[in-house]
Order: sequence, then C-alpha cells, then structure tokens
Amino acid sequence: MAASTIERYLLPEVGGNPNNAVLPLLLYRAAVRIDERDPEGSVEKTFWSNNWGDGFRGDTFPFHHYHSFAHEVVGCARGQATLQFGGPTGPVVDVEAGDAVLIPAGVVHCRLDDRPGYVSIGAYPPGQKADICVLSEREAAIARARPDAEGLELKVVGTAELPAIKASIARTVLPATDPIAGKNGAVQTHWLKS
Repeated sequence: MAASTIERYLLPEVGGNPNNAVLPLLLYRAAVRIDERDPEGSVEKTFWSNNWGDGFRGDTFPFHHYHSFAHEVVGCARGQATLQFGGPTGPVVDVEAGDAVLIPAGVVHCRLDDRPGYVSIGAYPPGQKADICVLSEREAAIARARPDAEGLELKVVGTAELPAIKASIARTVLPATDPIAGKNGAVQTHWLKS
C-alpha cells in the first residue's frame, strides 16, 4: 500500500436516492502504488490480496446508479476522472491513478466527465455481485446500450420499489477486510466500529 489519506463522506437519503446514512463513502488518496508497466494489475493485486474480487476493468458508468446488495471499491488505474456521489446534488471529486473509492451499498455514483485515458478497476467482497439501480427509464436506456452493463440485473427504482431496495441495502453484509489495507484498514475504523 502506498502512503494514503482518507476522505470520508456520509451521504443520507436525498429524494429517491437511498444512499447510506450509516456507512460513509471512503475516498483513499494515493492508496495504490501504480506500476507503470501494468497499472490495472497494480490495482487488482491490491484488491485481490485483501479478498476483494469478482469485479471489472473499464470505466465508471456515466449515469447515476447504485447497487442494492453489494459494496463496491473502484480504483483508478490510469488517467483522471470527475465522479459524483450521492446523486445530482452530491459531492463532486476528482480522482487520479492510485486513488480508490469504497462505495457502500445504496450510495449513488456517476462519472461526470469523458476525459480519455481513464481506466478503473472495480471489486466486491466475497459473495457480493453488483446490480444496477437507476431512478429513471432514461438512465435505464443508457445502461441497456452499454456492453459493460450486459449481464448485470437492471432495476428502475421508483417510490413503490424504494422500501424493498432500502431493506436490501440494510441487509448487505459488511466486508471482513478493507480493500486497501486488509484486516487493519479504514473498513475496521469507519464501518465495523459504526
């Protein structure tokens, strides 16, 4: 692990965005030492060595979405990106190679820019796999058109579906390890002691 600082964002429900008022989003700055010969492998090795996997190589979706039964870590392997969390009025952050974001189940996230060269690596705790929850048919149409969303369960969540989705988020099992520091990391400090 590289020398890292952690930013913490507690994002309560806003409108139809469930977010997570219990578990903070954790932004790890300079968390992964990037090997220029294999940037993606650098991030994957960090996640895998801490028992986070079954993820992806690619991009962060450019539409507001969240996962109702999985916590997700996204590491920036190459380039830079501007991400937003908590929905259209939530905090906006810039990430660069070596940064990682631990996103609790329910927290809305989206990539806002389209700068070339950005590659992210995603991973999940054992036994968890992402779905894609969106708030509108417009966002669902964008998701359906993306090859990297193929095979993921897509849900359009309105007022009627929100109570069941929030119950699913609350039942999502906490990870045993931090994706960056294993058994002695920010998950133990900020999530397991919450």
